[in-house]
Amino acid sequence: MSFGMAREAENVEAGYGAAVTAVVDRHPPGAPVGQAPASGPAPSAVPAPAAGPHSQDGQYGQYGQYGQYEEYGEYGEYGEYGQDGQQAGTPHAQARIDLAAIRANVSRLCDTAGSAEVMAVVKADAYGHGAVPVARAALAGGATWLGVAGMREALALRAAGVPGRLLAWLLTPGDDWNAAVAADIELSAGAPWAVRAAVRAAQAVDRPALLHLEAETGLGRGGAAAGDWRTLVDSAAAAEAAGYLRVVGVWSHLARADEPGHPSCERQLANFRSAAGIARRAGLAPDVLHLSNSAATLTLPEAHFDLVRPGLAVYGLSPVPDLAGPSELGLRPAMTLTARLASVKRAPAGQGVSYGHRYRTARETTLGLVPLGYADGVPRHASQAGPVLVAGRQHTVAGTVCMDQFVLDLGDASAAPGDEVVLFGPGDRGEPGAEDWARAAHSISHEIVTRIGGRVPRTYTGGPAPATSDVRSPTPLDHHRP
Repeated sequence: MSFGMAREAENVEAGYGAAVTAVVDRHPPGAPVGQAPASGPAPSAVPAPAAGPHSQDGQYGQYGQYGQYEEYGEYGEYGEYGQDGQQAGTPHAQARIDLAAIRANVSRLCDTAGSAEVMAVVKADAYGHGAVPVARAALAGGATWLGVAGMREALALRAAGVPGRLLAWLLTPGDDWNAAVAADIELSAGAPWAVRAAVRAAQAVDRPALLHLEAETGLGRGGAAAGDWRTLVDSAAAAEAAGYLRVVGVWSHLARADEPGHPSCERQLANFRSAAGIARRAGLAPDVLHLSNSAATLTLPEAHFDLVRPGLAVYGLSPVPDLAGPSELGLRPAMTLTARLASVKRAPAGQGVSYGHRYRTARETTLGLVPLGYADGVPRHASQAGPVLVAGRQHTVAGTVCMDQFVLDLGDASAAPGDEVVLFGPGDRGEPGAEDWARAAHSISHEIVTRIGGRVPRTYTGGPAPATSDVRSPTPLDHHRP
C-alpha cells in the first residue's frame, strides 16, 4: 500500500514550531549495528513472562502455559449428564467466547478501514476474552497487526507462537527491552529516554530496534508534547542514522472520538499532521501513521491514515453506544457470561436481602443465589440494577453485589439449583448486553468485559483458534530493510 507520510504531513501547523530541515543519512557505512538482518521469524529464545496470579501456568491462568487453548478451554467438551440433570464437569460460571464473531468483527473493520491496515488491540488479555486465541482469530479475520499495552503482554504472545507485526506502547525503563527487540516486537517512544533504552537494547542483542514515535496531540496523556516533539524526533533520527533503530511509525490517540463531530478531533488531526511533517523533514520515513481507535475507525475516515487500531469493536461492542448498537454497526458481541443458580428458596414478605438490606421483598417470593460477585468482575456499582436473564425472563440484582455472589428476586417463577443465569451476551435469547451492565454500573462496556476475573473459566466456540500455519499471512515484515 502507499503509506501516508507524504500525503498527510504537508499541513504543518504552528503548534509544533518550525519544521526540521536537516536530512540525515540513516544508514551510513560502518554503523555499529550495521545492516539490519533480513526479516524472518523471531528468535526462539524468548524469555517467558513470570507466572501470573491466576495459576501456576502464568499470565493466561487455567488455559495452560502461554495460551495453548483448547476449543472448550480447561473443561473440554462437556461430559455425560449426572443424576441431577446437570452436565458433569459443568462449571458454576463461565465466559463463552465466540471466535467466529471475533473473525467477523475484524473482517468488518477491515472493510471499513479501506486502504488502511488493521491492528487488532488485544491488551488486557484481549479485553478479558483471552489474548492468544483472540489474537489468532483476529489475524485469521484479516488484521495484519496486533497491539498490546505492556511489553510482558507482547512477550507472552511471541512465546505462544503468535506471528505478525506486534506493537507494545505502555513501557517503562524497567521493562525487558532486550527481550522485546530480540523478539521483533515494535515499541513506542514518547520521550528521549525511550530512544536511549531502545539503543541500548539494540546494542545488546545486535539487532535494530523498531520504534513508533508517539506525539501528544491533545489527549493529555502519553507522548511527546508539541514543545518536546522536535527533541524526540531528532534523537530518534540520530539513532537511526547510527544504525541502532528504525522509526517504523508515528502515532497518537484521540480523546473524544466517541463523540463524532466534536471539534477536538479536528484539532488533534491537525496536530498529528503537523507532528508527522516534522518527522518527515527530519529524514524519517515511517511505514505507518496511525491515530484511530474503534470509534474513529467506524465514524472518522479522515483519521484512518495507514493503520487503524480498533480495540472494543473487535469484541463486538459499540464504541458509540449513544448513537448505535453493535448490530447497527455490523458487529456481534463475542462474550457471553453465564452462571448457574447455587441456591433457590422461598422468602417471606419484608425479608431483607444481602448486606445492608438495601432490598426488601415486597411479598412472599423466591430468591435465587448467583455464585458470581465483584471478585469475579461483577460490578458492585450495579447493585439493585444489574440485569440478568433466567428462563427467558429478565430480572434485576436484588440488593448488594457481594464478593462472590448476588441475589435475584425471582417472584413465583419456577427455578432450581443449577438453572442457567445469563448476565450478558449478544442478545440472541433476549439477554442483556455488556452495555446494559455498563449503564447499570455507570461505567463503560470496556470495563464490564475486561474485569471478568480469572476465577471464571473461558470456553471457546466458533472453531478452535487457528494454529500459526493457518493464520492469514500478515504484511511482509520488511521493516528491517535498509
